[in-house]
Amino acid sequence: MVRCIIPAIMLTACASAGDFDQQQAARFARLALDCVHKEYPNKIAHSLNSDADVKPPRELTPAFYGCYDWHSSVHGHWLLVRLLRLFPEAPFAAEARDSLSGSLTPENIAHEVAYVNAEGRSSFERPYGLAWLLQLAAELREFDDPSARRWSAALIPLEDAITARISGWLPKLEHPVRVGEHANTAFAMGLMLDYARIAKKTEFGRLVESRARDYYLKDTACPVAYEPSGEDFLSPCLAEADVMRRILPQPEFAAWFARFLPRIDLEPTRVADVTDGKLYHLAGLNLSRAWMIEGILSKLPEGDARRKALANLSARLRQAGLESIKSEHYEGGHWLGSFAVYLVSGRGLS
Repeated sequence: MVRCIIPAIMLTACASAGDFDQQQAARFARLALDCVHKEYPNKIAHSLNSDADVKPPRELTPAFYGCYDWHSSVHGHWLLVRLLRLFPEAPFAAEARDSLSGSLTPENIAHEVAYVNAEGRSSFERPYGLAWLLQLAAELREFDDPSARRWSAALIPLEDAITARISGWLPKLEHPVRVGEHANTAFAMGLMLDYARIAKKTEFGRLVESRARDYYLKDTACPVAYEPSGEDFLSPCLAEADVMRRILPQPEFAAWFARFLPRIDLEPTRVADVTDGKLYHLAGLNLSRAWMIEGILSKLPEGDARRKALANLSARLRQAGLESIKSEHYEGGHWLGSFAVYLVSGRGLS
């Protein structure tokens, strides 16, 4: 069994991956390889300014046009970079490199920047897709590889455009968005904070942390019993705790968490119809809940009485989420691999 090959600084991620091996990685890589350059079916969130904007997805956003929608394409590319880092000699590595080289070119990224900055697109993919783009940028910055350095350099103009967009938006966002889908503020802020620390974007990180404190520090008794809504793939309560554990020192977080979530009574969710893309969101909810609980556990003291129950819950959520990923169903296959790899490789913990 070939396990992940990663530098010492990321041993936490490898340890948390458990039985994440090359065979599993190949399965998830296949999901991304089958969709990052698959143009149709496609759901575009496209603001038309004139007849000139009536174009196919590959011309509108030539780097990220596959995987059904822009944000799924972005984190499909992240998945390939992540797996290349962990399994650089795997049989899928050459195909992954070719795919990334075809997407992450200076010309393609210049088109992406022009698209994002065009009139009427100030809310494009905000915040979910923008946060995943920064996660892709962070992964490339940590990847000590000649090709990764080339891809990272090509991505910088879009990275800069997105950090500027977020920096202009967060000061105006008076209230966080507390839903279980793409608009959720807390989940995106977690990815943004990780990016800021990896990329050493001090001012950007300070802004994100400050706004997170403004939004969440005084919160108590999150109504986790009301979760999930029928199409959630994120937990509003757990996402908030997961971003706050990135910010608060351990004693302060433990006290805040006790007030915020005095009880967590959750069960794995079931997908009633895997051919319904919205209902399939609930498979991703199991995965994201599992990694958020692992993030929370990483910040609770060893003697905390809640650790055992939370660890057991995370394990059950992980199992349910991984078992629900079916490659033959494009409704979930175009994005669930990214969620699975984020979880099993311990990305949010490193």
